[in-house]
Amino acid sequence: MPRNLELKATCSSLSAARNVARRIGAKYAAKMRQTDTYYRIRSGRLKLREIDGKRSELICYERPSRRRSRYSNYVVIPLEKARPVQDVLRAVLGESIVVRKERTFFLYKNSRIHLDRVRGLGSFIEFEVLVKYGNKQAEGLMQFLRKEFGIRKNSLIAGSYSDLRLERR
Repeated sequence: MPRNLELKATCSSLSAARNVARRIGAKYAAKMRQTDTYYRIRSGRLKLREIDGKRSELICYERPSRRRSRYSNYVVIPLEKARPVQDVLRAVLGESIVVRKERTFFLYKNSRIHLDRVRGLGSFIEFEVLVKYGNKQAEGLMQFLRKEFGIRKNSLIAGSYSDLRLERR
């Protein structure tokens, strides 16, 4: 199962974050609209992600809900036809919440930098460092990103966007 080290925080200026990404040499990868439909499961998270209405993937992951960087184990399954899978998941598990966001992301070394505008929640920055060269390298890269982007402890988010949406219901 692939593994990454993640950190999520509120972001007061996505424009300033884009400038930092460019300054450190991160490469612009894409801008997209994502709709994540979360389903009720006993542990971890399961979501069906629709990207720009053109492609979809089923994502299952487990990670602790803590206000700091945390390791996550995940599986991503590309889907040819999302609707039948979505219908089955809704019938069997029940839908928990839908999260809609506009995501701009950059690639830097073995990390992804996500700049997100989440409908009903605001703006966020998320780092995902792929654990390809060991925990020590991943943690060092995470520290570097956190410092360069000026991520303060009081801006850190413990859970996922789905948790934040459920809290605001």
